[in-house]
Amino acid sequence: MPALLAALRRPFVFDLRALALLRVAVAVVLLTDLVIRSTDLEAHYSNMGVLPLQVLFEHNWNSYEFSLHSSSGLWQVQAVLFGVAAVAAVALLLGYHTRLATVVSWVLLVSLQNRNPLISQGGDDLLRMLLFWGFFLPWGRVYSWDARKRLTPPQLTYISAATVAYVVQIALVYWCTALLKSGAEWTTEGTALYYALSLDQVLMPGGKLIYPYPELLRFLTFATYYLEKFLPFVLFLPFWVPFWRLLFVGVMFGFHIGISLTLFVGLFFLINLASVLGLLPPVAMDRLERWLVPATQQLRPRVAARLASLRTRLASWQRPVNVQINSSIEVSAGARRLLRSVREGLVVGVLVYVCWWNLDNIVNPRWAMKEPLRWLGYLVRIDQHWGMFAPAVFKDDGWYLLDATTTDGRHLDLNRHGQPLTYSKPESVMRLFKNDRWRKYSENYLFVSNAYMRPYYCNYLLRIWREQPGNPPLRHLDVVYMKEISLPNYKTAKPTREVLCGCDAASE
Repeated sequence: MPALLAALRRPFVFDLRALALLRVAVAVVLLTDLVIRSTDLEAHYSNMGVLPLQVLFEHNWNSYEFSLHSSSGLWQVQAVLFGVAAVAAVALLLGYHTRLATVVSWVLLVSLQNRNPLISQGGDDLLRMLLFWGFFLPWGRVYSWDARKRLTPPQLTYISAATVAYVVQIALVYWCTALLKSGAEWTTEGTALYYALSLDQVLMPGGKLIYPYPELLRFLTFATYYLEKFLPFVLFLPFWVPFWRLLFVGVMFGFHIGISLTLFVGLFFLINLASVLGLLPPVAMDRLERWLVPATQQLRPRVAARLASLRTRLASWQRPVNVQINSSIEVSAGARRLLRSVREGLVVGVLVYVCWWNLDNIVNPRWAMKEPLRWLGYLVRIDQHWGMFAPAVFKDDGWYLLDATTTDGRHLDLNRHGQPLTYSKPESVMRLFKNDRWRKYSENYLFVSNAYMRPYYCNYLLRIWREQPGNPPLRHLDVVYMKEISLPNYKTAKPTREVLCGCDAASE
C-alpha cells in the first residue's frame, strides 16, 4: 500500500524551481497585458469610451461580480489602478512578498476583466486561474526576493492539493476544448483548420503559407483534435514522469507557437506557454540552472551596487515619521497542521467545483451545475469556458468599413485613416485592428444580442475624429460590415454590405 500511494503521488510532485519559473512567466504576461490594455484606457475603460458604466451595469453585469475599475468612469482613475497592478506584477516577478503580490494581482486582474467583458478571450480565463491556484502554490519559495532570508535551502520537491489542482486545471483546458469541438469539421470532415484560416480577421502570414494545401490542413485538424483530447492523460501517468512532462511541455510549446504563427490570437499563446512551465521536471531545471546561473552571477555585482546606492539615497532622506513594527507571533506545530488541513480541504473543494463547472455542454444537462450554485464562480471568477473554435468554426467572415460622410459630401473610411472609401477587400484584414482586444470587440459587435453596444462605438469614433486637428468635419458615420461567408473547397462568396449602426455628428 505505501508503494502504491507513492506511485499515485508521483504525477503531482513538483520542483519548486519550476513553480518559481511559472510565477515569473505569469508576472511577465500580466505586465505585457497591462501595457497593451493601457493604450486604450479611455476607449475601453472610461465613460468616454465604448462601454460606459451605465451600459456595463445594464447589460453585462452579474450581481456577484466586483470591479474596482467600475468605481469611476474617468480614465485617470483607471491609470492609477493600472499603475498599482503593474507594481504588484513586478513584485510577483521578483518574488517580493509573493503571497500578497499574488493576491493583489489576482484582485486587480479580476476587477479589470469584469470592467469590460466585451474584449475578453479564452486566454484571460487561464491567466486568472493560474493566479488563483498561485495563492496555494509555494511559487515564491525559491528564485525570489523572499527566499534571500532563508538560512537553509528548502527541499526542492513539493506536493499538495494545489499541485493536484494545477495539473487538473491544465488538463481541463485541453480536454474541454476537445470535447466541445463536436462539429463535423473537427470529428469527421477534417476541415476545421481550413475554415479557421479562411477567417481573414485572424489570418497570420504563417497561415497564408499552409492555406493552399487541403490535405495538410486536414491532417493538422485531426492532429489538433486528438492532441487536445488524449495528450493530457500523460500528466497522470505514475511512471516515467519526467519523460511525460517533458513531452507534454515540448509538444505544447510547438503547438502554441504554431498557433501564434498562423492565427492572430493576441496573448492567448503566451498565456498557454507560461501555464505549462510549472510542469518542468528536475532534470530540465538542473540544465536551465547550469545555463542561467552563471549569467545571473555576472549581473549580481552590478545589481548589488545599484541597490546599495539606492539604499544610501533613501537613508539620506529625512522621514517625518518613523514607524517600526516588531512581530513575534509563534504558531505551534499543531496549529500549523490544522491550517494546512483547512487549506488542503479548501483547495480540494474548489477543485471539485471547477471540475463540475466544466461539465457544461459536455454531459447531460441534468448533471450540469445549476444556476443557484454558480454564485461562487462568478464571485471569485473561477468560472471558465474552453470552447475555442467550438463546436465548429465560424463561417461568417468579413471586414469593417467606417463610412464617414463629410459636410461637403465626400465618403471617407475611418478604418483606413480617412482615406477615400473603397469596397475592395484590404490586403490584410487583420492589420485593420490595433490589437487583439479590438479584434475581439469587433467580433462581439456583430452579434444581434449585443446591438446595444453599437451606438457607443459609433459616437466614440465621431468624437475621436473631431478632436484630431486637421480632420475634415463629418456629417454622418455608418459602421458597415462587408460580410463574406466562408465556403468549402476554396470557393469565394460575394461580400454583402450590412450597415450595423449609423449616427449623426450633430447627435453626439
